[in-house]
Amino acid sequence: MAIAAATVSVRRQDGTAVEDRAWEITTVELLGAAVPWRTFRWYKGQRHYSGTYWSATVDDHVIYESRLELGRLLFADFDRSVRHIVAQPFLLKVVLEGKVRKHIPDYLLLTEQGPVVVDVKPLRRVSKPEVAFTFGWTRQLVESRGWRYEVWSEPPPVELENIRFLAGYRRSRLFGPELIDELAGVELDGVSLGQATGLLPSRSEPQVRAAVLHLLWKQDFTVDLCTPIAPSQVLRRAA
Repeated sequence: MAIAAATVSVRRQDGTAVEDRAWEITTVELLGAAVPWRTFRWYKGQRHYSGTYWSATVDDHVIYESRLELGRLLFADFDRSVRHIVAQPFLLKVVLEGKVRKHIPDYLLLTEQGPVVVDVKPLRRVSKPEVAFTFGWTRQLVESRGWRYEVWSEPPPVELENIRFLAGYRRSRLFGPELIDELAGVELDGVSLGQATGLLPSRSEPQVRAAVLHLLWKQDFTVDLCTPIAPSQVLRRAA
């Protein structure tokens, strides 16, 4: 499709806006430092489950506008290649087929492999003509810069629940360095999750279990996330 013009608008931390800047020359630094262009409102009878999530990646809260967006946010926070997350990062505006079209992607992820622009949409709605049209020109603009564009729908349920569970152990400041150092001194590779809780006799099993789950969140160790996390699962040191 032929896009006649493309601009982007972002909102700075101080609340001021940079509007209608040419898309092709807008820097990653400007986009990465943005605050949400659109924020949600709470009201009785609203159709979406909106909220804020404390992200270990950014050490701050990130907004989401639906449970599905929260799911993508959990996956991004768990992904070790992701260095920064911006919700509702910018407003894209294009002239297409003689009309002005606008779109606000759901997330911008700054990763080790480069920027990733993410739109979150239930699978049943992705193929709707108006949605497919918007995502089509958005993809064209994003990929024209050598960035990756992703349309994210419902993930595997078990994997999502495992990551949601591990997210309860994401806050590093809750785990004393002494405990983490003690765990580093024992061999966890090849040990079951249930056995690992008894490897530090001087510590309580709930305390050790929480610390091991924190190491799983950090992906210092891994387990099979395609099956429910259980005491029988074997820990493997991450490559």
